Amino acid sequence: MSDLHQPVLRWYAEHQRDLPWRRPGTSAWSVMVSEFMLQQTPVVRVLPVHEAWLERWPTPTALADEPAGEAVRAWGRLGYPRRALRLHAAATVIRDAHGGIVPDTYDELLALPGVGDYTAAAIASFAFGRRHVVLDTNVRRVLARTLAGAEFPAPAVNKAERELAGSVLPDADEDAAVWAVATMELGAVVCTAARPACERCPVVDLCAWHAAGRPAYDGPARKVQDYAGTDRQCRGRLLGVVRDADGAVPRGRLEAEWHLAEQRDRALAGLLTDGLLVEPEPGYYALP
Repeated sequence: MSDLHQPVLRWYAEHQRDLPWRRPGTSAWSVMVSEFMLQQTPVVRVLPVHEAWLERWPTPTALADEPAGEAVRAWGRLGYPRRALRLHAAATVIRDAHGGIVPDTYDELLALPGVGDYTAAAIASFAFGRRHVVLDTNVRRVLARTLAGAEFPAPAVNKAERELAGSVLPDADEDAAVWAVATMELGAVVCTAARPACERCPVVDLCAWHAAGRPAYDGPARKVQDYAGTDRQCRGRLLGVVRDADGAVPRGRLEAEWHLAEQRDRALAGLLTDGLLVEPEPGYYALP
């Protein structure tokens, strides 16, 4: 048993945030929706959309029974709207192949559209109490600092990191599931990327990074995502016009939204290719 377990679990029991997808008795569907929404999106932005989503579509079948375009519309401005299409596709498979019930094993979850290793492990752990290594950005940072003495983990998960995380995973399923969410919470609110609050950390005396004097990260340059003026911003603006419209939008309306023709045309073509928009008739665009 790792010396980290008890202080981290005690801290989580006392300081965990009241998040709807973490409450006792929440549905596996609620957990699954939250995991899709929280990818690269802060909790504060996800909370109202998650609530509205579950109110409208309390089950996977309820979502699957509506057009995919409605999922894109309800996604609003969370960003990365392909996640909405993937969640709708996953809900459709759950309806058609699993009787409308979110599957409870890692392998079945991994087979769903839009579900990768992290998401499958997270849903299996948080919704069903299964024992899995769950490595999101926050968990990876906590383990890199406490165990490896590094300010940040490597850019991508590697075998050594996975083995290190597995070495401190509690043996019992229930304990492992709580450990996963507790380390995630610790990274989100205490062991943060920019301003870690070591004075509030329950394992500061066990942290290799703190003991080494908090050495600065010396690995490959960490990516900082730009947004203004990018194709991603252009895509978001064009999709927003269509999402907020009652019906199909004429091309001229989109041309007025973004003045750089080459970039606009590239973004529009990408939205069509990704299935986020359709062209019901030449020169008009709508949600699928």
